[in-house]
Amino acid sequence: MATPIDLELKKAFAELQAKVIDTQQKVKLADIQIDQLNRIKKHASLTHAEVTPLADSTRMYEGVGRMFILQSKDEISNQLTEKQKTADDKIKELEQKKTYLERSVKEAEDNIREMLMSRRAH
Repeated sequence: MATPIDLELKKAFAELQAKVIDTQQKVKLADIQIDQLNRIKKHASLTHAEVTPLADSTRMYEGVGRMFILQSKDEISNQLTEKQKTADDKIKELEQKKTYLERSVKEAEDNIREMLMSRRAH
């Protein structure tokens, strides 16, 4: 018959394993979001590079839903710059979150190893 310590160890092991799996999924989600933000940032950068050499009097339109709104070159340029800045800020935030999550996974894995080592020692 299993001792209470074995049951307690088994329960703790299962909890740590669930935490590791959950954290790994969150890290993958953060990677996907970072990739998406990098694409948005690159798109804004390329669009800004194409818009910059145009004359100030050029008529430009911003797509909003299914319609287009006439905007000045400065407004379009400012929006593209702001989009790049926002994407950079969100990427930094996600990188920090990802680093924390990876550290959390490592700690959980270390705890699992410690439990297994202590069980073998007994």
